[in-house]
Amino acid sequence: MRRELSRKLPVIGWREWLTLPEIGIGRIKAKIDSGARSSSIHAFDMNIEDHEGEEYVRFKIYPVQRRTTKVVETFVPVHEFRQVRSSNGQTDVRPVIITSIRLMRQEWPIELTLTDRSDMGFRMLLGREAFRSRFLLDAGNSYYGGKLKKKKSR
Repeated sequence: MRRELSRKLPVIGWREWLTLPEIGIGRIKAKIDSGARSSSIHAFDMNIEDHEGEEYVRFKIYPVQRRTTKVVETFVPVHEFRQVRSSNGQTDVRPVIITSIRLMRQEWPIELTLTDRSDMGFRMLLGREAFRSRFLLDAGNSYYGGKLKKKKSR
């Protein structure tokens, strides 16, 4: 059964470009990490607000790695708050949102934790729960979905 499944799944690399259409991110480079259970995105200026009796989070994202020129601000419902252990062993409570992701012509909802990833190499980390049973991971290669073409400067 497992071998049959693996033959039908598309392959992704350890880093890929993806889209988060519901929160206004057209393209973001993500590290694909089978060692991480959950997915996270760099969020700052986070504020939890009450909106018609529901908890929402307003936050900002710098979607371009190593750049702070483009800022995306969004306001979405909080799914829950979850205790998460980071790669350095620290545990903290993070807001979790549910949003759609688009990768290699597939779109589906994922849980995404919001945290400060300013010291990390990637603005987003896609954990195994987000791509389980959808893709196979080739940890030695990148950009199976294609590379982002840089705009030519004049």
